[in-house]
Amino acid sequence: MVRLLLFLAFLVVPVLEIWVLIQVGSVIGGWTTVALLIADSLFGAWIVRREGRRAWRSINESLQSGRMPDKELADGALMLIGGALLLTPGFLTGIVGFLCVLPFTRPMMRRLGSWFFARRVKAMAAASPYANLGVPFPRVDQDPAGEGGKVVHGEVIREERDGG
Repeated sequence: MVRLLLFLAFLVVPVLEIWVLIQVGSVIGGWTTVALLIADSLFGAWIVRREGRRAWRSINESLQSGRMPDKELADGALMLIGGALLLTPGFLTGIVGFLCVLPFTRPMMRRLGSWFFARRVKAMAAASPYANLGVPFPRVDQDPAGEGGKVVHGEVIREERDGG
């Protein structure tokens, strides 16, 4: 399913971007459209730089205080995604890039991302070979192959041979 969505995204998004560029260019002119795209990229690069520094500082502060920087790491990932989208020429990718980068829209994108990844993890867990056992992973004292054998716990000791 994800592969199909990615295929469609890489096929449909460029076509939509070209269509939007043509529509905007026919309304405001070709040179104005190009200038608007350049301004979009420059402003986006400035925002990514500023917000990226802020995200980096908050990651360092949370690590120094001894807590897991989950929100800060998600913000950093959104900075990377948004920066890549803002540097891509086009209005649609610019809009999504600004949604990922701007501080007042980033929490919404973070929630959307966590919802998406939670669904993916649940789908992957349901497809796991251990899903029908009622536990996410087999217990240590069970035979993982399911052949009814007994698991023998131990350790391997390697002897070094002299000049062999």
